[in-house]
Parts: sequence; structure tokens; C-alpha cells
Amino acid sequence: MDKQTTAAFILIGIILVVWLYINAPEPQPQLPQSVNDSTMVNKESDKPADTVIDKSGENRFSETENASDSLFSSSEEENVITIETDLVKLELTSKGGRIRKYYLKEFETWYHRKFDESDFYNTHVQLVNGKGDLNVVFVTKDGKLVNTANVDFKTEADNFYYKISGDETVSLSYEFALAENQKVKKTFTFHGNNYASDVDVELVNLNNIISSYRYDLVWSNGINFVEEISTDEATYSNASAYTGEEQVIIDAADDGEIEKKDFNGKVDWVGVRNKYFAVIISPENPSEDGGAYIEGYKKPSAKLGIREYYSTSLKIPFEDKNYQKNSFNLYIGPIEYDLLKSYERNYEALFDFGSFFGLKFIIRPISEYILLPLFIFLHSFIPNYGLVIIVFSIIIKFALYPLTKQSMKSMKKMQLLQPKIKELKEQFKDDAQKVQKETMKLYSTYGVNPAGGCLPMLLQMPILIALWSLFNVTIEIRHEPFLWWITNLSSPDVLFRLPFKIPILGLDVITGLAPLLGITMFIQQKMTVKDPSQKALVYIMPIMFTAMFMGFPSGLNLYYFMFNLLSIIQQQYINKKKDGTELVPIPQSQRKKGGFMQRMMDAAEQQKKTQQSGSKNKRKF
Repeated sequence: MDKQTTAAFILIGIILVVWLYINAPEPQPQLPQSVNDSTMVNKESDKPADTVIDKSGENRFSETENASDSLFSSSEEENVITIETDLVKLELTSKGGRIRKYYLKEFETWYHRKFDESDFYNTHVQLVNGKGDLNVVFVTKDGKLVNTANVDFKTEADNFYYKISGDETVSLSYEFALAENQKVKKTFTFHGNNYASDVDVELVNLNNIISSYRYDLVWSNGINFVEEISTDEATYSNASAYTGEEQVIIDAADDGEIEKKDFNGKVDWVGVRNKYFAVIISPENPSEDGGAYIEGYKKPSAKLGIREYYSTSLKIPFEDKNYQKNSFNLYIGPIEYDLLKSYERNYEALFDFGSFFGLKFIIRPISEYILLPLFIFLHSFIPNYGLVIIVFSIIIKFALYPLTKQSMKSMKKMQLLQPKIKELKEQFKDDAQKVQKETMKLYSTYGVNPAGGCLPMLLQMPILIALWSLFNVTIEIRHEPFLWWITNLSSPDVLFRLPFKIPILGLDVITGLAPLLGITMFIQQKMTVKDPSQKALVYIMPIMFTAMFMGFPSGLNLYYFMFNLLSIIQQQYINKKKDGTELVPIPQSQRKKGGFMQRMMDAAEQQKKTQQSGSKNKRKF
């Protein structure tokens, strides 16, 4: 490689390193000593804020549990009803007539091995804060707040436990009476084999009560963090609204400031998410007179690590009638692309395919229409996701073979040219401009493009970045084991923890796959870097990447390890193969005029003339 090629490689490396650093999870905080359902999600010091609406009707989020001007408060004993379907087990409470807890039967907690399998509540993911959520909020004409989160609802349900399956449904209604013949009614309809439920909100004789010509359906307590590494989960947590055929996202800032967005007009849905799960609320008939409000903030905790809290509110136009009914679709479940898309409500926009310096329009289609379908297809006949990743890497390597082959052949030519470049440096060691000019002539004479090895690598980068994002967020590999010490492809494959943090790097764990990845990178560098002046790269880059990849999911590291291993095999094959790659001067008539080489030669010549002219002018003065 010459200096230009080296600079190009370094530039690519710097871009990739910066991007990896931005997206890298922070070191995991100390975990609480005791692990159970209540300590994980119901710490008083870790409670998210309730929603209040001020007298102007604008959503705000306060740290007080009850608004000081609330008309009503809870006084009766809580009544809890449990509903179990094929997919979830949930609790409804009379306190606010809302969902109190929501367990996913097909997804385990990260600490489930600490408990017996029969301990359902400690072995399954619970997404809803223990206080409950999904509230109706409005302001009265005399400026008083009514927030149904704080009031007692009545239900005529004759049972405390319901179990349904398949196509079966169960509907439960809760009523809250403001006065005689004035009430708010919420009806939940759950389906036996569906993460989405139907919610109806009925307002009876409230036309003389509600002001501002609207009420709000609010999800105020966000969604529980349910993964072991909270900082990693916080990276992918956010709140969003789908409006105007696009998803608008807010992501909590590190400085603790509240991030918020207000929307007026038609809103198709609002949602909050963590890394793998989401809550989405969608009106059956979005109104052009509606709107939404979303906000969130970040809060560090000494015991629980980084937490982010998000709240969403749908603004529903009030029609000033004696009776009004609005219907909603409430999805609480996994962020699984095909599942979200099956609802035909643009829920799949919530799936984060990643981006790279604003190139989302390139990255998303690659993942959405090629990589993810291929990944799911492979798993349809390969049960182990680790083996799926290995086969996946082989397929991607074959798909990129033409590009990598061209890159490796170009680097091979550059290696053959190195002795001649070395001779030039020795011959004109006191004239850098002359060395540069003669080097350009060599490139032109032998038809070598110094950027020929870099361009194919740049063309590969959107695919590699798409894979990076895909393996970071796909729920399919969550808690999936591979073999030996790799028990969870969605988290680092930790071999042992250090009693201290390595300075600068901030590492306190040693994983298995990251060093293997670093070794393969070192071998690649040794095979391709022949210039003595670039030997430092052979050692620095593998060490740097090994350190960064220590905290990344083992599934991601397994893919890159396999990709590097296949690249080594390919490079070895090309190096040994007699493919006719040799330095043969190109006839003068066949050399390209005005091409890359010529422009570089002209630029070097012009630079030298400018310097010489400047020197003459100085001597005159």
C-alpha cells in the first residue's frame, strides 16, 4: 500500500470506530443482590412520573402522584382480575380501571435461571409498571382535573380469573361515575392468541363537563426495562408517534432534560419501547382534529443502572354530545417485524433497522427486504440460531465475493508494486515531490489504482452496517444459546468478570468471541499489510477492536468472527492461486487519459510549480 491507500484505510477505520463508539453500550452497573419481580420494577425511588394535565389542557408530566386540583381520589379496596391467554397473563385493577401487570408467556426474564420454572412471576417478562396504565384524562369546564388513574372503577365481572385460548375472547367493562348518569366507561376485549387487545372508551353525559373539546388517552408509566444490561437497553428505548406517513421519535437526553414533542392532526399511533418490547396505542379512526404528545427523560440509578421513562398521550376530539364512543387497538408485546407488520397499521415502523450518518434510506431496505427475511428463512430449517448465524455469514460472504475478490486482487497488485516504490524512495529520498510524481507514473504505467482496494470495501459497508444493527435488535436471538459458554446470543459471552475496570477502556469483563475476532483481524492485517511503515496498524487495530467488541452481543461477534475467518481463507486462496496477477506495463495508447491517475499526477505537478513560483517570488523580495 502507498500513503493514499493507507490514508483511505485509516479514514474508513476512524469512521467505523467513531460509529461503533457512539453505539456501544456502557459498562454494566452493579446488579441488585436480590432479584425478584417487585425489586426489579417497583422500587419507589425508581418510579416514573404520572401524567397530569393543567388547566389549559396541555399535557405535562409531574413527579407528584396526584394532581393537587384533582376532583377525585381512590378510597375503596383494590379489586384485581387476572386474564390468561395463549400469549400473556395480565391483571386488570379497579384502581383507575387499567392494566396493572402484563406478563409475556413466551419470553423469559434474564434472571429466570435463579428461580424454579414453576415460579411464573419471576421467570417471565413483565412489561407494565405495577401501578398500572392506560388512563383517561380531561379538564372540566371550571378548570378542574379528572385523571382516571386516581379513581375507583366498578365492574360487573363475576369472576376474578379468566382463561381463553385460540379464537376465544373475553370482554371486561369498568365504569367510573362522576355524578348521577355521568360516567366514563372503559371496555377491554382480549383475544386468546393475539398480543393486541381492543379498548373502547365511552363518555356518557359529559358534554357539560369536558372543556377544551378534547380528552386524552394516556400511557404515562412507560415500559419496564427487562434486560440485564440496562445501558444497552436504554440505547434502544424511545417514544414515537406515527403521523404524516412517518415515524417521529424522541430519545431521552443524557443531561436529564425532558425531551418532548407535540402533534396536532391525524396520528395513526403512539408507542413506547425498550430494546425488544413495545406498547402501541392506535385509534381505530384517527381524526384530522386529533393529535398526540410524547415525552421522556433519562434517570441514572445506583442499583438499577440507566433508566429511561417515556409517556404518550393521544388527543381525542370531544364531540360535545351526550354519548361518545372511541375505539383503540392496544398492542403490548415483542418488537417482531413480521408480527408488527401483520396488523397492517404501520406498526413495523417501530422496528429499528439502524442508520449510519443519516443513511437510513439505504440501511433499512437492505435489512428489511434481504437480510431479515433470509435470517428468518434459515431458522425455519436450522433450529440453533448460532448455526443460523454461521450459515448466514457464509451466504453473505458468497454474496460479497465479487467485491472482496476485486479488493484483494487490487491489494495484491499494490503489494507487487511495493518494491518499485521502495526503489523510488531510495533514489529520490531528498525530493518528496519527485517520489510522489514518479509513484503516480508507476500507477499509470502498470494500471494500478491505489483506491482499488478501498472502493469495494466502501460498497460493502452499508451491508455490514445493516447486519450490525440487525443483530443488535432482532428479538429472535434474545436468550438463544449456541454452545459451550455462549448461552445468550443477544448479550456478551462473558467468561469472567474482572475485580476492577481497565483504565481508559472501562472494561470489567472478558468475553470469548471478542479476542477470537481480534485474532482473525490480526491475521488479516498480517496477510495484507506489507509496508514496514504501516506495521503499527497490524497490532493497533486488532487490539482496539477487541476492546470495543467485548461489550457487544455474542451473536454479533460470532458473525464478524466467521466473516473474518472466511476472509482469511479467501485471501489465502487468492494469494496462492496463479490467477495471472502480475505487473505488466500497459501500452501508452491504452492508458486512460484524464483518469484518476492522471488527475493525481497533474495535481502533484501543479503543486510543485506553485511551490517553485512561490520560492522565486520570495527571492525577488
